[in-house]
Amino acid sequence: MAYIPAVATFPEALPHGPITEPFTDVFFVTGQMCTTFPEFPGVDWAFNRNMVIVREGDDLTLINTVRLDDDGLAALEALGNVSHVVRIGALHDRDDPFYVDRYSPTFWTLPGIEPDHAVDRRLVPGGPTPFADCTVFAFETTQLPEGVLVIEREGGIAVGCDALQNWLEPDEHFNAETIEIMTGAGFFQPTNFGPLFMMRSQPEASDFERLLTLEFRHALCGHGEPVRDTAHEAYSTRAQQTFAE
Repeated sequence: MAYIPAVATFPEALPHGPITEPFTDVFFVTGQMCTTFPEFPGVDWAFNRNMVIVREGDDLTLINTVRLDDDGLAALEALGNVSHVVRIGALHDRDDPFYVDRYSPTFWTLPGIEPDHAVDRRLVPGGPTPFADCTVFAFETTQLPEGVLVIEREGGIAVGCDALQNWLEPDEHFNAETIEIMTGAGFFQPTNFGPLFMMRSQPEASDFERLLTLEFRHALCGHGEPVRDTAHEAYSTRAQQTFAE
């Protein structure tokens, strides 16, 4: 039976790339985000963002959702059944309602994040998780809720939202004004802590110290390219640089 939305409209699908598989049964897709920020009045931002898809058996977990177009949804559905939608960052909420409405998955999010739609399960360290080989990390000193999931496969894959970024350079999803501002603000750096996240959430060094006690080799961030093999070392170096006295 054809999908009929429960409400008249959801935010439209913006341009995005294909679903790729950087690690076995862990998928990745990059799409566009268009928005405004109160810290930068009068600026229409356009940049990229990433969704991570984790497959366990026939079940799919979507993390940092990006709405896909019809062809993208067909490719997603060919991978399995959308059983879980997970929100690990306060600001990445645009497309969760679409997926919750379309697939009726279990919706997970961190304590302190209160979306307009119902929350089914809360993500807390040591608690239940949407798939088996998963560790939940939650920042404790931030102004806004933020988490990281570590997929316990291939030496550990850290899935971040805004805290962990790896923006190397702009792509086709950016506009010229965004490129100019982000370049000047230091967004385009490998294995970086998100500048807007740091500005808004003001995390303390202790949070990153706790995060870096976890074992992971790779990282899939809410923004930027996948980090292979060197993620833990690189983010450790970034923490030392960021919080040096």
